[in-house]
Amino acid sequence: MGLIKTKGIVIATANSSDNDKVLTLLTQDLGKISVFCKGAKKNKSALLNVAEYLSFSDFIIFKSPNDKYSLNSAEVIELFYNLRMDIEKLNYATVMTRIIYDAVQENQYSEEILQLLLNSLYVLSNTDKNCDLILSIFELRMLALLGYTPRVNSCVSCETPMTEDMQEFYFSIKDDGVKCEVCSRLDKGTIKLSKTSFMALIYILTSEPKKLFSFEVPEESINELKLLAQIYLTEKLEKEYKVIKY
Repeated sequence: MGLIKTKGIVIATANSSDNDKVLTLLTQDLGKISVFCKGAKKNKSALLNVAEYLSFSDFIIFKSPNDKYSLNSAEVIELFYNLRMDIEKLNYATVMTRIIYDAVQENQYSEEILQLLLNSLYVLSNTDKNCDLILSIFELRMLALLGYTPRVNSCVSCETPMTEDMQEFYFSIKDDGVKCEVCSRLDKGTIKLSKTSFMALIYILTSEPKKLFSFEVPEESINELKLLAQIYLTEKLEKEYKVIKY
């Protein structure tokens, strides 16, 4: 109970009344929480900016005896203004926050997920990196953080090691990992990956958070990673997420 100071980002908003909002925050210390924000819709409110979607701020939150949260004060760190001015990029950001909203439970430890989201939004907002690649990296790393890390070092069926001299790899959605060419023939649901795409997948799963986006791949690999990420995400979260195209 009492006041809690934490960093967090607004991943969803809902109107509570003519002047008030309920914010869904992904925070550093409390995980995903719902926070009542009194007067957030008033034009002269000190909370007007911090209560906006994608606002990353230092929050001071009051926790009541019945475990309800309300916003006491906040100071903006980053508004991701570039995303607000680019409808296409904003749609990619929206997919990311929807995935987090659906997949992360209330008060679940989420510091690594918060770091992933912030890094993804920064790259999306401030670089010209391919948006589909950014989203695919986010989705695959997000799945790993949720406990769905696929097996990539050896065939999930026969244990054959995956080696650098191989030119093609096969990812099994139903068996959560790669298969050798022989075993893939018995699994009609495998997704074929080039060597470049497979090495990118390993990098996405194992790299340091700050270096996660520090690679480029050709368009063919972007398409392969996009397909893999979409199908694997839909399989594990049992929901399909699509970017709205204009």
